Amino acid sequence: MHRALSLAVALAATTVAATATPGVSVAATPDTVRWGPCPKDVASPRLECSTLEVPLDYRDPDGKQIEIAISRLASKEPSQRRGVLFTNPGGPGGTGLGYPAVLAGAKLPQKVLDSYDVIGFDPRGVGRSSPVTCDLTPRQQARGNFPPYAHTAAEVTREAKYARTIAEQCATSRTAWMLPHTTTANTARDMDRIRAALGEPKVSYLGASYGTSLGAVYTTMFPRRSDRIVLDSNMGPGGYDVTAMRLFARGLEDRFPDFAAFAAAHPEYGLGTTPEQVTAKFFDLAERLEAKPVQGVDGTLFRGITFGDLYVDANMPRLAETWQALDTDQPLPAYPPSGDMDNLMSARLYVICGDKRWPETVREYQRNVAVDRLKYPMLGGSSAGIGPCAFWPDKRVEPPVRIGDRGPSNVLMVQNERDPGTPLAGARELRRAFGKRATLVTADQGGHGVYPFGPNTCANDTVTAFLTTGKRPTQDLACAAETRK
Repeated sequence: MHRALSLAVALAATTVAATATPGVSVAATPDTVRWGPCPKDVASPRLECSTLEVPLDYRDPDGKQIEIAISRLASKEPSQRRGVLFTNPGGPGGTGLGYPAVLAGAKLPQKVLDSYDVIGFDPRGVGRSSPVTCDLTPRQQARGNFPPYAHTAAEVTREAKYARTIAEQCATSRTAWMLPHTTTANTARDMDRIRAALGEPKVSYLGASYGTSLGAVYTTMFPRRSDRIVLDSNMGPGGYDVTAMRLFARGLEDRFPDFAAFAAAHPEYGLGTTPEQVTAKFFDLAERLEAKPVQGVDGTLFRGITFGDLYVDANMPRLAETWQALDTDQPLPAYPPSGDMDNLMSARLYVICGDKRWPETVREYQRNVAVDRLKYPMLGGSSAGIGPCAFWPDKRVEPPVRIGDRGPSNVLMVQNERDPGTPLAGARELRRAFGKRATLVTADQGGHGVYPFGPNTCANDTVTAFLTTGKRPTQDLACAAETRK
């Protein structure tokens, strides 16, 4: 259970599991793509796969090449086909090769499936696209992506030793040669290489969570090659940086009242009969588990379990059962196995540490923890803590891409009001950075991910209309709460 849940503490929810097995059977050239069967673990009746070679370093386009795995769910209506719809489910570190089939299974509207060839891909460093590693041990994988909840400055200092160890492992791993080049900007360049190989003048895009950062970078770098850009569950304009990491704590505070109301309405769980009592139970359990873990769950993991399960409304009963089991020392409910997390966690570090410079002094993390522990006590002592990015190699091949308002007005942002993983505050910052380029649609609901998975028809219909007709609201739109019948 520990390994299944620890990653959810820091990663935006990705629908398809990562794999570190390289290679897809049919290859593509820069001029054409030859589609063939997908690997068995991502196969669906209509999904096709291929590979494409791209430069490791775009400053040396004829130098060392790496392989990118791509997939296609082709439109069956040539007369209605507009072009290609690139997709990304989030991460960084999450595989996207099977994501077109996931979207189709989640009832992506037929009008959208008819309008586009839906394209998936594993970003560089991930899954079947030249996977990277930090040589993480099983114990390191189980520890997850957030540091332990720190109550004192000394605990931050102690965690710094572990963070430095992970950074050194990444810097000396067998794939360390990819460190300077595994960035969001280079993944955006890879997307444009895929576009060219497909013979398409432009691409439309549907990206969620970290995929919004990738989409924002792509449409900033290639504004004239961007058709209709949909960004769902948005990170701020800085992408997955120290600000985004600290925002997880605000996200949990934004989202938690939904769970508190659910648990209070179901007294059979024994967590309290009012939202205030459920909130008190959270802090009681966190304190007790920090003092004495139950069934391998300590206080930090308990906070992470709560954070991860609140990504989706449907997980609330399981989360309440987990709290009940921890409270009474009864058997915990089953969680799906996580498998080998080395590539997923390593690729995340390569990207987030390589994209931006993070604070490099222990003192700054101590200050951040002191602030966030008071401001957002549920998670702030953990999400503001020190991680491997503080000790990352200094070499950066280029500055980060700055999101701005230059380019066509073709971005539709869609966002839940109470999103734990990408809080509304970050989405509003990205909206301001885009200026006239973007329109923001907010849905009065909680959870991570709006389209096409959520119940809000106002938000979903707005996205579908944009993808199929190009029509957007004339101004930012607030969609009232709805429930699916």
